[in-house]
Amino acid sequence: MSEYLRAMSTNLHNYALGQWIAGTGKGKELYDAVSGDVIALASSGGLDFGAMLDYARRTGGPVLRKMTFHERGRMLKALALYLNERKDTYYELSYRTGATRVDSWIDIDGGIGNLFAYSSLRRQFPNERFYVDGELARLSKQNTFIGHHIMVPREGVAVHINAFNFPIWGMLEKIAVNLLAGVPAVVKPATLTSYLAEAVTRDIIASGILPDGALQLICGSADGLLDHVISQDVVTFTGSASTGRMLKAHPRIIAESVPFNMEADSLNAAVLGPDAVPGTEEFDLFIKEVRKEVTVKCGQKCTAIRRVIVPEQCLEDVQIALGKAFSQTVIGNPREDKVRMGALAGISQRHDVLEKLALLMKESRLVYGDPGKVEVLGADAARGAFLSPILLLNENPFQHTATHEVEAFGPVTTIMPYKNLDDAIQLTRMGKGSLVCSVATNDDLIAREFVLGCASHHGRILVLNRECAKESTGHGSPMPMLVHGGPGRAGGGEEMGGKRGVMHYLQRTAIQGSPSTLTAITGVYQYGAKHTEAQPHLFRQHFEDLVVGHTVFTHKHTVTEADIVNFANVSGDNFYAHMDATSLEGTIFERRVAHGYFVLSKAAGLFVDPAKGPVLLNYGLEEARFTKPVYPGMTIGVRFTVKEKIDQERRTQEDIAKGIVKFLVDVYDETGETVALATILTMVKKRNQD
Repeated sequence: MSEYLRAMSTNLHNYALGQWIAGTGKGKELYDAVSGDVIALASSGGLDFGAMLDYARRTGGPVLRKMTFHERGRMLKALALYLNERKDTYYELSYRTGATRVDSWIDIDGGIGNLFAYSSLRRQFPNERFYVDGELARLSKQNTFIGHHIMVPREGVAVHINAFNFPIWGMLEKIAVNLLAGVPAVVKPATLTSYLAEAVTRDIIASGILPDGALQLICGSADGLLDHVISQDVVTFTGSASTGRMLKAHPRIIAESVPFNMEADSLNAAVLGPDAVPGTEEFDLFIKEVRKEVTVKCGQKCTAIRRVIVPEQCLEDVQIALGKAFSQTVIGNPREDKVRMGALAGISQRHDVLEKLALLMKESRLVYGDPGKVEVLGADAARGAFLSPILLLNENPFQHTATHEVEAFGPVTTIMPYKNLDDAIQLTRMGKGSLVCSVATNDDLIAREFVLGCASHHGRILVLNRECAKESTGHGSPMPMLVHGGPGRAGGGEEMGGKRGVMHYLQRTAIQGSPSTLTAITGVYQYGAKHTEAQPHLFRQHFEDLVVGHTVFTHKHTVTEADIVNFANVSGDNFYAHMDATSLEGTIFERRVAHGYFVLSKAAGLFVDPAKGPVLLNYGLEEARFTKPVYPGMTIGVRFTVKEKIDQERRTQEDIAKGIVKFLVDVYDETGETVALATILTMVKKRNQD
């Protein structure tokens, strides 16, 4: 048994105001889902929720906001590495929630994986405390008045109210996002499995990696917590749709206009495509996926498959195949090697599932499983929260609608037939919004029609076929870089989603002024801002010495017909507009026009300083536009300006210290008018290699 389990007090502690605090009063008993034994008491009695939120805002928030995105990202990486070294302790404790080793891998490694993923995401943000969003908006004819958007951390606290099914993943996937954004968090895990969240939080606090006030934990009841939120805070909720709606309507949430991100359990569907008949790879993949989503975590997943929608001619085949698959699933003590499905998180959860199952069975027929009996391995079925997989059949899903309205949050699913793809699409929509829907098909036209028909009602759609099956993460796996959430019943919120998730914790502000002023504010050169001539040449300067807005004004070149012919010979680009003056009638060109890529190539010849210097390489081109035709006889020059600097981390001690510099290439003609614009990305050596 692990050190944590030996040392675990019968009373869980809350982490508040920088210290571990045992709740006062009578605690709620928490049970081992397998043995039924009481393992801990949880109470939040005596906690001052208002003081906790204020502590996060005053203590954790200012420190996090002073850090850059890169510093916060490195903090997440250090935390992920720290927890990864200690995860075996969490696996041992996770068995008590009824989870198998595979179930726990989703929760534990999945949660730590989110920390790693968001740590890496720092590279998509500047090494700054704020983010410049999108492109500038020209607001005046002479370009002396422009607009842009910046995003800064909200000066509140992220309040996370989490579900019982993934006490580690649910906490880590959320705090990874708000911490990268620069916002502290108060986490309220579901009390039922809060002992696992407490164990991880103890290690997080012991690591000393997070600043004081960046994370607090409430293990017991959080009744009254939302009474203290303010407009700068963000509240997230994961759990039942009914509880979520109640919290979202809290008077304080409404009065303060507090952002409320809701991710609710939903009636997710899996559809067997009309082409995926028995004998095809897609049919077998479909059966395997449904079995997995019903049995993993005992079906206690917000993304689990609750509705199995199949062509009517395949109904019996699917029923038989699923029955066979379920019969091969060994149920019991998750510590046993042969066990593939453990227990529900507690007896109370089993009662809730059976209650909902009774409602479903008023309109659907039981075709596999026994709600009152289950054979288990290595445990006492009477003491643990065990339940067999349950398969229902709804033969009239358009008339019998309980299937689309009632969710049994456990190993329960319902199969139903459809006549054509339009019917299948309509059946998925009857769930009134879900987190995820999947379709098994090897016909891309079917996939297209299905996705476009269903997308309005689902947060994510998986198309499963033989081509992607080997690497597919499956129906029930939200990915850190993709949004997790859904419309309607699913809550209307979004979590994760890469940069999208981080922006939930940032305030987007439109800023207006002159290009020069906005350049000074954003640290990114805005087209039309004042230029300061660079001395020496920009290619002679190290990364630290380069200044945004500094510019090289190049020599000029008069374009000739020989230039056009020579470039066509070198490139092989003999497009008629460049080579055939007799073919220009009806086009926008007056005469033979220079290749756009010749203009950029010649620009490079003008702005490059060829001698060896701090510039290591040019590795990219962004936003290239040709804004005016260049004809023979026109003279071009370049304004070559430092647009943006992006610091880069050294991967090893031997790595060259360097940064990425974006240069604006503004090619103009003899009238001063821009004929081409592009941004080049260069890797520039730092002067300081220590």
